[in-house]
Amino acid sequence: MDAPATRPANRLARETSPYLLQHAGNPVDWYPWGEEAFAKARAEDKPILLSVGYATCHWCHVMERESFEDEAIASQLGAGFVAIKVDREELPDVDHVYMSALQAMTGRGGWPMNMFLTPQLKPFFGGSYFPPSRRHGLLSFSEVLAAVSEAWTTRRSEIEEQAEVLLTHVREGTVPAARRPPGRLHDQALAQLARSFDETHGGFGSAPKFPQAPLLQYLLTLAATKDDRARTMLVETLLQMAAGGMLDQVGGGFARYSTDQRWHVPHFEKMLYDNAQLARLYAGAYRLTGDERLRFVAEDTLAWLNREMHPAAAPTAFSSAQDADSEGIEGKFYVWTAAEFGTVLGADAEPAARLYGVTQSGNWEHGLNVLERRAPDAVRSALGLDADSWWQWEQSVRERLYAVRSQRIWPITDDKVLADWNGMALRAFAEAGRLLGRADFVDTARTLARFLLGTMVSEGSLRHAWREGTLRAESYLSDHAQVGLGLLELHAATGEPEWLQSAHDLAGHMVEQFHVVGEGFYDGAPGHLPLRARDPHDGAVPSATAAACELLARLAGPYDRGEWAEIVQASVERQGALLEAAPAAVPSMLLVQLLSEHGAVLLLPTGSGALSLVRADFAPLVTFVSAPREAVPLAAGRDAERAYLCQHGACQLPADTPAQLRGQLARLHSLQP
Repeated sequence: MDAPATRPANRLARETSPYLLQHAGNPVDWYPWGEEAFAKARAEDKPILLSVGYATCHWCHVMERESFEDEAIASQLGAGFVAIKVDREELPDVDHVYMSALQAMTGRGGWPMNMFLTPQLKPFFGGSYFPPSRRHGLLSFSEVLAAVSEAWTTRRSEIEEQAEVLLTHVREGTVPAARRPPGRLHDQALAQLARSFDETHGGFGSAPKFPQAPLLQYLLTLAATKDDRARTMLVETLLQMAAGGMLDQVGGGFARYSTDQRWHVPHFEKMLYDNAQLARLYAGAYRLTGDERLRFVAEDTLAWLNREMHPAAAPTAFSSAQDADSEGIEGKFYVWTAAEFGTVLGADAEPAARLYGVTQSGNWEHGLNVLERRAPDAVRSALGLDADSWWQWEQSVRERLYAVRSQRIWPITDDKVLADWNGMALRAFAEAGRLLGRADFVDTARTLARFLLGTMVSEGSLRHAWREGTLRAESYLSDHAQVGLGLLELHAATGEPEWLQSAHDLAGHMVEQFHVVGEGFYDGAPGHLPLRARDPHDGAVPSATAAACELLARLAGPYDRGEWAEIVQASVERQGALLEAAPAAVPSMLLVQLLSEHGAVLLLPTGSGALSLVRADFAPLVTFVSAPREAVPLAAGRDAERAYLCQHGACQLPADTPAQLRGQLARLHSLQP
């Protein structure tokens, strides 16, 4: 990541972001986001080029090679602009505000994002990837720069007016219409989702096809309430994804999305947030169905995270992502020829090729194969193997392929540590450990929690990004919400009170910093941006507001925090129109609504008595609490040796045996009164 020796490094060499360091050797006079760049733009009355991307972004690499390494482009930028480079993962609020503006202007977005701003940081024009020469109807980047520079000089008042209109549009888009959700909200949502469900391949919509983990988590919760429609859509999607090239069939871990409808050819980068969420989903779906394939994928995904995603400088935390490219070619690290299979596997090559869809001509392009796993039963039958022998044979094949693949040039890993994504990993390891009986996963969660509550906290505030000993100052709503939810799950898995108390403390800080009475949650603190970022929609991860509301919904009951329950209710109503009209855009808030209406708190005795066995049950509408009775207001005065299932402040008769308690939980998840 160091700057090339042939050219002096620019200001980005002082940054810690792997993405910014990739650009430290560019001839472009880059500035990081900050007052130094803003002051220069104001003093010289120049527009700003804001270029946003991330370290594992394929097209970001392409545009760097084609344009930002070009001396002529660098000269053009230096003469007419102040150039700012931003890592979207370090500054998600900056990314969100300007991506919203780009989408409002063009109807689409993507990375790299290249936006043009006034010196007051107001956007007025932009795009994503610009080619070095005219291509497919797109102007060259040089032509775009010339046109923007000319407009800035000759049509300033028009630009400033356009910027104000655009900013107003973006600001209004952050405030959805408030409406109380209808009584049959979840029936309506499922009916809408069913219309876009791909009954052949699973998932929703057509290519490119994303996992949409927040949507699947909502379906998993509904499936736990005995809803067969949700169960069918969920399980079919999970099995189809696990059979395709979206899942790395050799090393484990899911790619970010599939370029086709049947989950075969992925965009090969692997993200921490996807894999943390998907591991939780597969673990929960296993407990719902008993399908061993789902269990294997959950465990294998977490094994991949443990094996490949710990940064050297923080071996108890997790890196952000692995790149799609190696040696400058997307997917090169992951694909195989039939000849390579023969060399590596010998006599096992032919059945392994049938198992993983490998052909002589290739199942992708240029004679290459993206491994998928479509017909395991047929291959196993042909080999005449029982279940144990089959598992050993396939693991032997995978291990040999992995050993050879490991000798290739690896994709880069973005090794910065992000609090919110690590919070998702914390929740995944704790929940999978609890549901699958894996004490080692719980141990991983425990050490990660200590890193997050230690290294990632400064002056009492949880920070967003850390790398190689440097902790950045930014702090976001999503950090508090996701780490808080992870701590709650770690408490559920262990019964250790410290994690419950830490989650409660974090929730209190979260409300103080990011909630405004009458307005709701904001994603970040006030700052340089022309408006305060807030996004009600889920993307690849739950919206920060939905995650924050889930945390408050789970903690309001045990701690008797009526004001937190009111925040949740107001937030649900604030998004009521979206919940009804576009459920696929807000499934995490749909889950919050379900939780606030039907969720419960399970007060368990501390210690390891018989009732603690229920801790391992799959009960997504339940928040497990095992704290000293005096520490939790809801538990005050209740028998410390018995279990209580409580909803909306009222508890059922105490349970003395796991069987009694499981009967109560079964009625809860059937949504019976």
